[in-house]
Amino acid sequence: MRVRFWGTRGSLPVALTSTGVRRKLRSALTYALEAGVTDVDALLANLDRDADFAVTHTYGGHSACVELDTGAGEFIVCDLGSGARPLGNDLLQRAAAGRPRIVNVFLSHVHWDHIMGFPFFAPAYDPDWTIRIHGGHAELEHALRLQQSAPCFPVPFDRLAARIEFVRLEPGVPHMTNGIEVAIKKQRHSGDSYGYRFTRSGRRLVYTTDSEHRPEDAEEAAGFVEFFRGADLVVFDAMYSLLDAISVKEDWGHSSNIVAVELCQRAAVKHLCLFHHEPAYDDEQIEQVLRETVRFEELTRGEAARLMISSASDGLEIDV
Repeated sequence: MRVRFWGTRGSLPVALTSTGVRRKLRSALTYALEAGVTDVDALLANLDRDADFAVTHTYGGHSACVELDTGAGEFIVCDLGSGARPLGNDLLQRAAAGRPRIVNVFLSHVHWDHIMGFPFFAPAYDPDWTIRIHGGHAELEHALRLQQSAPCFPVPFDRLAARIEFVRLEPGVPHMTNGIEVAIKKQRHSGDSYGYRFTRSGRRLVYTTDSEHRPEDAEEAAGFVEFFRGADLVVFDAMYSLLDAISVKEDWGHSSNIVAVELCQRAAVKHLCLFHHEPAYDDEQIEQVLRETVRFEELTRGEAARLMISSASDGLEIDV
């Protein structure tokens, strides 16, 4: 299975500003001057080898949208943030090459940043497509219809040409989709959210976003440890620092990189991917969070196996 990130920001999409572009250019030019590199191709090669990700790339700005690609059969998507627009265009091309025109969407919840891409999702306007929207909330259909109702959007939901189905899921009740076993877990968030565990051929992915974890709630933590147990990859909402998560932003419905490491270490997870990045953070700040997280894992690992840690970026692909 391949996990492909189409949107990784939390709360709202953001764009790389001209200030951010100039900062990256300054860093690259400073490197070139110090290294005495004058050839463009040599400079790019050296930057790719030596420079931080934040200098040569960007983590991106789309809100949450993640694809789980098995390479064949129906498409599987987690959340429909603004990243759903480029995803939809890509799905049209892959379906033209012979893939079934069926998308299974698993919504963590129906807050706007996780559904705002649906009105721009190209398969929804094609009568040859079927879109199944799964989730734990009773108001899935109501939320998607509401955001396309006047005066908020010019194209009403009833104008969508695809066959759109809604599937209500319940925690503790196993569900099968395209040969993948799906488990769902209720999470602490305003209006509730749901995490998903996908298992196929012994490989396991956990997608958990918009979930606030209380360090003092041992029973709740133990439940998440079991949900994460032995996962090959956990995509985790690490929007805040631990200090923010337990103080000024308590009850805001998000978690931290520190809690992510602690839960994944207890659950013997192989790979943790930090996700749902704070929209106020630039690339350098996101990279700093990643460095701090890697260091914290090193200091707390003990005799356990190393937990691989990465930070999600638009366009990132991880094989599970």
